[in-house]
Amino acid sequence: MSSRLRHPLLGLAGGVLLTLPWILSWLTGANEGFSVLTTVTVAGVAVLGASFLLAWGAETAEKDVPRAFAIAVLAVLAVAPEYAVDALYAWQAGQGDAAASNLAVANMTGANRILIGIGWSGIALFSVYQAYKKGDDPNVTKTGSFLGDYVSLDRDIALEVTFLFFATIYAFFVPLGGGIGAIDTLFLVGLYVAYILVIVRGDVEEVEEQVGVPAYLQQRAKPVRVLSVLALFGYSGLLIFTAVEPFAHGLEALGLQFGIPEFFMIQWIAPLASESPELIVTAYLVNKARSTAAFNALISSKLNQWTLLIGTLVVVYSISLGQYGVLMFDEKQAAEIWITAAQSFFALAVLVNFTISVREALLLLSLFLSQVLIEFYFIRTMTEAAAEANSIILLQAFTVLYLVLSAGLLIARRSEIKTVASLTGSTVSDAVGRESEQPAD
Repeated sequence: MSSRLRHPLLGLAGGVLLTLPWILSWLTGANEGFSVLTTVTVAGVAVLGASFLLAWGAETAEKDVPRAFAIAVLAVLAVAPEYAVDALYAWQAGQGDAAASNLAVANMTGANRILIGIGWSGIALFSVYQAYKKGDDPNVTKTGSFLGDYVSLDRDIALEVTFLFFATIYAFFVPLGGGIGAIDTLFLVGLYVAYILVIVRGDVEEVEEQVGVPAYLQQRAKPVRVLSVLALFGYSGLLIFTAVEPFAHGLEALGLQFGIPEFFMIQWIAPLASESPELIVTAYLVNKARSTAAFNALISSKLNQWTLLIGTLVVVYSISLGQYGVLMFDEKQAAEIWITAAQSFFALAVLVNFTISVREALLLLSLFLSQVLIEFYFIRTMTEAAAEANSIILLQAFTVLYLVLSAGLLIARRSEIKTVASLTGSTVSDAVGRESEQPAD
């Protein structure tokens, strides 16, 4: 039967069906007896199903709330497991585990760099690939040179770019204090709250024509739509929160069996698993020729991880400690924060003209992979002390490289910086004006 003739509820049932083995085993406790491979398989399939449900919920919600707000909710739910993993390490640090604070920072910086190095670059490359394969993405421009082909982004992301810029600049100063403290929490969490207050007051845009499950649900009466969105968000959030951590830990265990160092697994493999719902959702959106929505979701995820995730670590740490305390980290993790901020700065310089080319995507990907692979080589071939010393030098070198590349791009695109600032100012003014409007007498 043609896919056009299938009832959308069959697709919805299929998504739920993927999650049932995990949710039933989790509810009954049967998952506790699973082997590592079984856990990875069942939990991984559940994450896949939950990602589709989450995407359908966000697309359906666009009919009733500003798209940026729907995507922001999607982004928070998709990366919730990353918050859980980092919160666990912060809690353990408060209980006296001296190494846990470094693990929290390592996991957090790894997740942030994966989101750009693999997420942003991968979605750009996938968008161009899909445009060549299907020829139906109006946001992809073919220039006659594959490296010059580019994805055009919605100019509305100027707001996210600006807020992410402020968070990135601030992040450069975090290591100077030797830890994450209350001032960092107030600034970063406050920044994200301000962002949410702006987007939630935005207009509900004209809904893009949908197909499948979102189209079916958007045609229902508003109470049914709202309940459907809440159910999809709630159920997929539960699945992601319960399945991603065992999935990540299972991958860690499999990696250790192949001799991959534990610290490397915690910084890279676990965050990659915890980011998988976000990557699946954005790949799904690109497959529907919605590359701009995919990028909006990735940028929103980066913003909430670079603000809320960092800012709340010290809160969890202090609660565990039983009093206020600064979450301290060592020189290596300071270098990790600096390179993460530098990568973010370079990625923003790439997006400041609201496009990302194949050449730029490949550069983001190659810089990310080369740094990780070189560091992995250090870990496998040197003593622990020598590997750490060389890793710090490597991180500092890549930080400088990212900043030099960023400076070059921003100088060349200084007119686009003014455009981003102007668009952001207009968005904020509209939001503030809408808040202050009084009913006419």
